[in-house]
Amino acid sequence: MPPSNPLPPKENALFKRILRCYEHKQYKNGLKFAKQILSNPKFAEHGETLAMKGLTLNCLGRKDEAYEYVRRGLRNDLKSPVCWHVYGLLQRSDKKYDEAIKCYRNALKWEKENIQILRDLSLLQIQMRDLEGYKDTRYQLFMLRPTQRASWIGFAMSYHLLGDYEMAISILDAFRTNQMKGTDDYEHSELLLYQNMVLAESGQYERALQHLQKFSSQILDKLSIKETSGEYYLKLKRFKEAESVYEDLLKRNPENVMYYQKLIEAKQLVDPDEKVAFFEVYKSLYAVENKAETIEKLILQYLENLAKNGTFGPDPSEVKQPASALLWAYYYAAQHFDYKKDTDRALQYIDAAIDHTPTLIELFIVKGRIYKHAGDPVSAYQWLEEAQAMDTADRYVNSKCARSPSDREPERDAVHVVPDGGGGRV
Repeated sequence: MPPSNPLPPKENALFKRILRCYEHKQYKNGLKFAKQILSNPKFAEHGETLAMKGLTLNCLGRKDEAYEYVRRGLRNDLKSPVCWHVYGLLQRSDKKYDEAIKCYRNALKWEKENIQILRDLSLLQIQMRDLEGYKDTRYQLFMLRPTQRASWIGFAMSYHLLGDYEMAISILDAFRTNQMKGTDDYEHSELLLYQNMVLAESGQYERALQHLQKFSSQILDKLSIKETSGEYYLKLKRFKEAESVYEDLLKRNPENVMYYQKLIEAKQLVDPDEKVAFFEVYKSLYAVENKAETIEKLILQYLENLAKNGTFGPDPSEVKQPASALLWAYYYAAQHFDYKKDTDRALQYIDAAIDHTPTLIELFIVKGRIYKHAGDPVSAYQWLEEAQAMDTADRYVNSKCARSPSDREPERDAVHVVPDGGGGRV
């Protein structure tokens, strides 16, 4: 729809530059171009220019002036979709969402197929939980841009949110079969995962599992496939398959607490004694003496071979390891002997690590910990101070330093560990 109050070519070009300046956040330049139009007596009351000037002023924090110009523009051109749209943007910036929606609807009376206004309206409708209105707006966008991915997904989402899962699934199926060009890109992968989520939310776990297995080669997020299939096996009470999935996931990430909880569920362990017995399988290797000895032999062999050949094995022709491999072997050995309460050997290896890389804060923290475990809090604190001096902004080191003086003279030292502005006094 053409503007209700069109500008001549010269002024129209300036108006387009105002729009570009707004889009690129060049607000001061936008005000200059608006001034050039409004300084002409013929166009001093041009509604759309006044509205855009008001919108630009709002972005500069001059809210009162912004409202004055936008309302003035609207009074001069009540049939302009631009003026109504701008007024809606102003209301939205003040979180007056219901008023903004009214403005967008007024704008659409004069330009029903304006894509940008429809998009802005749909965003506010979903924010205000007007799901029926959101569905209608997404349908209009879908009809206007039937080849765009966002149109299909937004339309499907509107039915998903309304709980009409079958309609949402059928829309996604139609898009996937008729519109998708590539089947190996990440967006296609995420679309399949979204469709799978809709199937699961509809309670069709068997169908969702089959869908996941059918398209597993096209889904790039392999971890999601594993985790989701494990959930479905549990929902379907196929506990053996679920157990196998979560055991594989624990091999991948043994520190994920949720995997242990799901594995307990898959094993159908209810009795507390059974749960304790289950966790015995995963207890620390250091609790078994002969396994701890095996670890010690391995780490000492690694240290010898890395120092001599730069490899983990005794064969010099093996793939050379980076220089940091020896550093982290020293680091692990120091903690190993600290755990065994062999302080002399622990200090020997942590000193070797510090000689290798004297700029690594973690080494000084470990040395302080070794002294603390050996019963020497003064030396422990001194080494933590060394670590803190290397990076005074490190919150972890600061907190360790703040705690350590409590072992000796808290009144004198702890208050001075964390400087003012570094998170408050201890």
